[in-house]
Amino acid sequence: MRLPTHPVRYLLSLLLVALTACTESERRAEPSGDSPANRQKIAVLLINHGSRSSGWKRNLLELERRVAPRIRAIDGIDTLSTAFMEHAEPSISTALKALDRNGYSDIVVIPLFLSTGAHVFDDIPTIIGKKENPATLEQMRLEGIERYIPAARTHLAAPLDFSGLLASNVLRRAGTLSDDPSREGLVLVGYGSEPFQETWERTFEQTGRKACAEGGFAGFTTAWCGHVAHYSPDSTSAAIGRILKQHDRAIVIPLLVSFSERFQIDIIGRGVASVVETGKHVRYRPDAILPDPDLEAWIISTAGTLADGIRKKQLRK
Repeated sequence: MRLPTHPVRYLLSLLLVALTACTESERRAEPSGDSPANRQKIAVLLINHGSRSSGWKRNLLELERRVAPRIRAIDGIDTLSTAFMEHAEPSISTALKALDRNGYSDIVVIPLFLSTGAHVFDDIPTIIGKKENPATLEQMRLEGIERYIPAARTHLAAPLDFSGLLASNVLRRAGTLSDDPSREGLVLVGYGSEPFQETWERTFEQTGRKACAEGGFAGFTTAWCGHVAHYSPDSTSAAIGRILKQHDRAIVIPLLVSFSERFQIDIIGRGVASVVETGKHVRYRPDAILPDPDLEAWIISTAGTLADGIRKKQLRK
């Protein structure tokens, strides 16, 4: 091996090579402007309660399909997906993990619940890591609901005020069953919630009054089919009885977001059947709020507003 003629020059050349290698290594380690860390990718996640009913899930996935093209047309939004809080997959944690794997920087979370309550203000924020409630965490553990805090930033939308939407929804559906609104009364059947029952009753009261004023119906009453009524058909049959004491016909409208065999057929349907068997005049179709164009419009508007806020915040950085 021949030694270099100029040892100093040789050492300087080695030092230059080493410095160049370090510089190249640092350059490769630096995130580029298009790396996942810097790139803004917005996803929209629609969250609903979930049900073991295949019909319920099918309606919510159909809602996703109907709004997806308009959601993806919003500047900055890349994808739309649906998650179920319980009883169905994908769960909220499953959906969030998938979005993390695909490198989304921001997730717009839109809850689809008929009324404000514990699910909207406590359960969902706790599941996605925006709230710490020990009692809720313990209940989630007992029910097998997984919590997942995504790497992406989450933006939880305010719940929809259903009072205006419900009235137009009731009028559209009742109109297909009505012959003479002036001689008919509406029976509005909802799930109900013991901790938030006043809110439910106020929403249904506003809905009933508006539907009667705009549709010309002679009156209305409410019934419940969830745990408030112990999942019994008796609340529905009693409400029908109240209407038939004053009006010629009762039109029964289930105000449930989606269709479930348990509720629309087994509970509400049996309540209707027990009255119809007596020869009374009742009209009922086991349908649901979905599909509804106003709900679709609200989803698109909400997603657009939040995405716009995310983009503007990013530009200010």
